[in-house]
Amino acid sequence: MIASFYPPQRTLMGPGPSDVSPRVLSAMARPTIGHLDPLFVQMMDDLKSLLQYAFQTKNTLTIPVSAPGSAGMETCFVNLIEAGETVIVCQNGVFGLRMQENIERCGGKAVMVQDEWGRACDPQKLEDALKANPDAKFVAFVHAETSTGASTDVKAMCEVAHRYDCLTIVDAVTSLAGSPLDVDDWGVDAVYSGTQKCLSCTPGLSPISFNEVALNVIKHRKTKVQSWFLDLNLVMAYWGEGVKRAYHHTAPINALYALHECLLMLKEEGLEQAWARHQTHHQALKAGLESLGLDFVVPESERLPQLNAVRIPDGVNDAQVRAMLLQDYQLEIGAGLGVMAGNVWRIGLMGYACRKDNVFKCLAALDDVLARLHAPVNHGGAIAAARAIYGK
Repeated sequence: MIASFYPPQRTLMGPGPSDVSPRVLSAMARPTIGHLDPLFVQMMDDLKSLLQYAFQTKNTLTIPVSAPGSAGMETCFVNLIEAGETVIVCQNGVFGLRMQENIERCGGKAVMVQDEWGRACDPQKLEDALKANPDAKFVAFVHAETSTGASTDVKAMCEVAHRYDCLTIVDAVTSLAGSPLDVDDWGVDAVYSGTQKCLSCTPGLSPISFNEVALNVIKHRKTKVQSWFLDLNLVMAYWGEGVKRAYHHTAPINALYALHECLLMLKEEGLEQAWARHQTHHQALKAGLESLGLDFVVPESERLPQLNAVRIPDGVNDAQVRAMLLQDYQLEIGAGLGVMAGNVWRIGLMGYACRKDNVFKCLAALDDVLARLHAPVNHGGAIAAARAIYGK
């Protein structure tokens, strides 16, 4: 007989989802009210304001899409791009390929600029591509590449794109609330993220923000947006400010309670303090992992604090280690994607999971599992190495 499902209490230190605060889970359990209820509409306005703070933007069109981060990506592409238009995509991991998929499904032409996996996108390569493709209208790239843990200089990339009269589309799924991100100051035209990473909300929503230039493109398209559900010309009637809300779809009410709560927690902590917290615990985790003898994929100057990609030691079975961590410690870390599958582990330090006790748990568990498998690493010093960082 099928019974109620009660999941175990895991520690989520993979590439997402991340641990969710009990405060956020509690918010989801509050009474459901109508999505056009005046009190819910008031909450929506507060939520928009909190999202603007998280993105560091004054963009009026700053809302959560009622679907996960991949839908946020698609929202950006289907609303901005029309058939025949050229988009430069700077790819340094898996998610640049997904951008290409979106562009081609919109009937656009994706010009791929390849960078090494595990490295930041190169602004000079972007400029070379723009010179070679003067018809390009958009530039798309990933701020925080989840498949590798590499961070790209968004401001530098946007400056290059704007010199060639291109609008920018930026993937901030893993960076929002975990790394510095300033949408207005850096000149980002359209950006999307997800709730399940450094915001530590449940999966299923995708914050987006479009500036006035991008919004003008959407409003003056020659053709209809190919997706009815993601057409912002329609969605804006529900999320608009100072207007009577028009029904578009039934919003995920309780999930939006959760997003409101985690954004409120971010505001209470302070954005810069959240960035600093991710960096502090990353440094401790880094010291412990390096004490074990594990090597990072990404050079330190281009490395995300919230997504740590380390090479798997020779002779160690990737899946076996992750299975033992899950079974013996209720600890989840991530496997590699694409060309890195089987070669790296991706260890997340995101949002509510970015805590000292999780750093110690991860290091102790890895040390134990690798020792039992007789892996060629240096056992016994990881916790001490992390403590030394915290003691500074």
